[in-house]
Amino acid sequence: MKALRIGRSAAVLSVAALALTACGGNGGSTDDSSAAGSEGASAEVSGTLIGGGASSQESAMTAWTNGVTEVHPDLTVQYDPVGSGAGREGFLAGQYSFAGSDAAMDEEEMASAEEVCGPEGVFHVPSYISPVAVAFNLEGVDEVNMDAETIAQVFAGEITTWNDPAIADQNPDAELPDTQITVVHRADESGTTENFTDYLTAAAPESWTYDVVEAWPAEITAESAQQTSGVVSLTQTTDGAITYADASQIGELGTVAVKVGEEYVPYSAAAAAAAVEKAEPGEAGAVELDRTTEEAGVYPIVLVSYHIFCNQYQDQETADTAKAFGEYVVSEEGQSAAEASAGNAPISETTRESALESIQAISVQG
Repeated sequence: MKALRIGRSAAVLSVAALALTACGGNGGSTDDSSAAGSEGASAEVSGTLIGGGASSQESAMTAWTNGVTEVHPDLTVQYDPVGSGAGREGFLAGQYSFAGSDAAMDEEEMASAEEVCGPEGVFHVPSYISPVAVAFNLEGVDEVNMDAETIAQVFAGEITTWNDPAIADQNPDAELPDTQITVVHRADESGTTENFTDYLTAAAPESWTYDVVEAWPAEITAESAQQTSGVVSLTQTTDGAITYADASQIGELGTVAVKVGEEYVPYSAAAAAAAVEKAEPGEAGAVELDRTTEEAGVYPIVLVSYHIFCNQYQDQETADTAKAFGEYVVSEEGQSAAEASAGNAPISETTRESALESIQAISVQG
């Protein structure tokens, strides 16, 4: 399976006025007295925790930032949905105390993290699991079947009309028009793009020759928009458009059922969770998904969106607030709140236990 290790360029950050204490540390033991969150920790946590990153998490993040105040009334969490790339950049610059990201940090970023978090570096918490829907706007058509090669050829610009035989042959009962296909992609660096192109690279390597990318290939003629809301909005207003986006935000758009083995699997939270259950452990709490699975009921175009924290922070307040928020997010209460808001798949008990072990070990330098 191909690991995601792609270089990422700097992104412009939109909350420069919010000065944060940078992550950091030079080693030290876990400070159990700073434990916080909804898993039996102190209710006296107070302060403001600022993060930024993946726009896919926006609906879930609203539920989490509101819900955590029921456990910790004096804790305020602010989140800027600037996109995964900008979120990681802000975290590494000390502008955010945690990052939301639809892709794990690569080796270069992990090394950079030691400069702001100390030698213990960072860890990833798989906080949000969601299918990436291949969504379209085609009057009178709510769902079509496509295999990986067809999806890749559509997004590479090789299939240009909806009644192309490659699509029509997989949908014998559908009345597909000769409408032009307009591909809509993310204009910003996006972990959703990285997850989607990871699927295309693994499942359709002959048709998708652009590798795994976080920024959409400039060689492909297509339309673009900023963040998840932008691509969904543009697709909704463009007849014949097709895009990829976190399923929780696609609204009334039609969707593609993806061929897995001998069946076509529509996106669903359960089918996405099944893919994650089969994932292999990656580095620093990340996971590696099998995009080429042929197992029944598994939807392979799934994103695991992370919260990225320092193992050690410079001050007690930041350690306390990060720990409290992290614990609430992965708790059953937090995951249920996100599911109700965004329709994502709750993490498994095994994932929760592993995440809590890392979160509860957050400490202060020295």
